[in-house]
Amino acid sequence: MTTELGLPLWQEDFLGFGFETLELELLPDDEGPVCATLVRHVRKDAPLSAPHGLLDSLTAFTRRRRRRDVPVTEGPPRVVLYIHGWADYFMQAELAEFLTASGFHFYAVDLRKFGRSLRTGQTPGYATDLSVYDEDLDAAILAIQQDLRERTGNSEAPTIHMIAHSLGGLIAALWANRNPGRIATLTLNSPWLELQGSSLFRSIAMHLVEPFARTDPKRPFRFPEMPAYWQSVSNQAHGEWTLDPVWRPKASFPIRAGWTKAVLAGHAAVERKLNIDAPVLVLLSGRTRIQAEWSADLMRVDAVIDVEQTARRALGLGRRTAVFRYPGALHDVFLSRRTVRQQAYRDVAIWLASYPD
Repeated sequence: MTTELGLPLWQEDFLGFGFETLELELLPDDEGPVCATLVRHVRKDAPLSAPHGLLDSLTAFTRRRRRRDVPVTEGPPRVVLYIHGWADYFMQAELAEFLTASGFHFYAVDLRKFGRSLRTGQTPGYATDLSVYDEDLDAAILAIQQDLRERTGNSEAPTIHMIAHSLGGLIAALWANRNPGRIATLTLNSPWLELQGSSLFRSIAMHLVEPFARTDPKRPFRFPEMPAYWQSVSNQAHGEWTLDPVWRPKASFPIRAGWTKAVLAGHAAVERKLNIDAPVLVLLSGRTRIQAEWSADLMRVDAVIDVEQTARRALGLGRRTAVFRYPGALHDVFLSRRTVRQQAYRDVAIWLASYPD
């Protein structure tokens, strides 16, 4: 959708003041029309919705940068592009506000068949090859470049810093490996780099999944429901965040054969080691505890991935990789309790500022 002048039409987003969305039309697939949705945060002359303590941190961080004479707005525009995880969508408004206040242009993308991009009749989150998301990311980056030219008048190519969570971390790592030179840094928030268990378990799973993926790829597998992590995050249970019940359901999306094969193939590629040329920062909780039933301990652990295994896999992503651990963090470090996520915000902002181009 465009304006009368042919410019993309941004619409107000449900996240509220300063957040807008743009639908990106993609090539249709066997289920019909497909799109991705780009979300932008535009800082305006109004107070941020972040808590007072976080605003103090923002102010202090900005002053420290100025004292060190680190330019915030000079040169090419500096962009953060955020990618969500499985059965998820972008809703981390506080993160966006922090990074915008730190001098970055903030965007996020809801990938095809997730969140804002999920259309009636589509199989939620379904893909048979993770490289299909190359089209989503390419469309998002192209739209960002056009948007920044129009908003800033700066025709220089922006410096792009990619942040990705969980399954999005796997997708982003594989994309960055295939696309050297396109991003300045890659930050992975609890990336799903290996199947829970071991590579041997993954190999067995691949052999079991293969026949179904070939003959009935959309066949759903029956697994026990694991709602404990959702309960740790949702304000309908023990968490503090408002979650859309369709875009992020309590029981996740059904796990299907074709999708499972695609994810296992991505894990196998990571095991063989990647060669990402951009510096990689991996954020992880201090420990893992995976269980079906909720308990108070789940407010301080990763209830989805094996953080020790992920830390080991992370070192094979590229030659410049750092792993930051956050005791007490949830699977999504940016949805952890306030003191933990504020530290992560500051660490990420400083990391990004260290690689201006």
